[in-house]
Amino acid sequence: MLRDWHYDIDGLTVGVQFPEEHVREALSYKPRPDDVFIVTYPKCGTTWMQHIVYHIFSNGTSPEDHEEFESRTPFFEMRGQEAVDNLPRPAAIKTHLPFNKQPYSACAKYIYISRNPFDCCVSFYHHARNSSALHFEDGTFEEFLERFLKGAVESGNYFDHLLSWYPRRNDPNVLFLTYEDLQKDIRSSVLKVADFLGEEYGANLREDPSVLERIVELTSFDHMKEVVNARWRERFEERSRKCGGVVRKPIGDFVREGKVGGWKSCFTPVQVKRMKEWIGEKTAGSDVMDLWKDIAFE
Repeated sequence: MLRDWHYDIDGLTVGVQFPEEHVREALSYKPRPDDVFIVTYPKCGTTWMQHIVYHIFSNGTSPEDHEEFESRTPFFEMRGQEAVDNLPRPAAIKTHLPFNKQPYSACAKYIYISRNPFDCCVSFYHHARNSSALHFEDGTFEEFLERFLKGAVESGNYFDHLLSWYPRRNDPNVLFLTYEDLQKDIRSSVLKVADFLGEEYGANLREDPSVLERIVELTSFDHMKEVVNARWRERFEERSRKCGGVVRKPIGDFVREGKVGGWKSCFTPVQVKRMKEWIGEKTAGSDVMDLWKDIAFE
């Protein structure tokens, strides 16, 4: 029997680690014209995009510490209304809400990042093993895959989330990207995001290439892995001190490999077959998998 990793709020699948009060605040929020939302299904490039947007807004200056970073890119469902009300702007709001639950305004901006379902699943598996709230440190990939296919995970079913946003991909206030886009050409992706945030941001990076190069370096995967994982360990140590050393130590890093195609080392041929059958069922009548038509899922 699957241990509960989630609960339901008005038809929304929510991870057990998210306070109900904060989730309800996110659901009822009225967007401001200067709001920028970073929207993803979990493990599809959220943290990467947070860093890209942060460094564009800061003109290539890194945050002093993790608290400053989080204060300018708060996770709405985790930190609630107060964090958004106190947001030092310009900044961005992180969320995992599907479109049908997302507080939406034609005046606000939304950056949506998708990732191929195979790599997303594997990344989510390692994330689950690291989460003290889920008690899954000894869980197998087969056990996680069963949950993933059933949507019995934080944020529910992968395709329900993706397909809620996919029809909005050409809206003028939505920038729809893939994780693979970022991996293939981070420089072009940074410029695309900057132009979307405002003409002045894109113009600034083109007028001063040194700032663009600095942002590219600060948001490169190697740098992200070093910085984010260091902060991840610092947060664990801080929580452990506050709790008298009883907090379970993470068994891995928050940022792992980040490469496209890493799923091949986890999936067996039988699991690949199950996954492809599930994809076929969930995407019938949609061209959404064309986002990854250059990837061979074999």
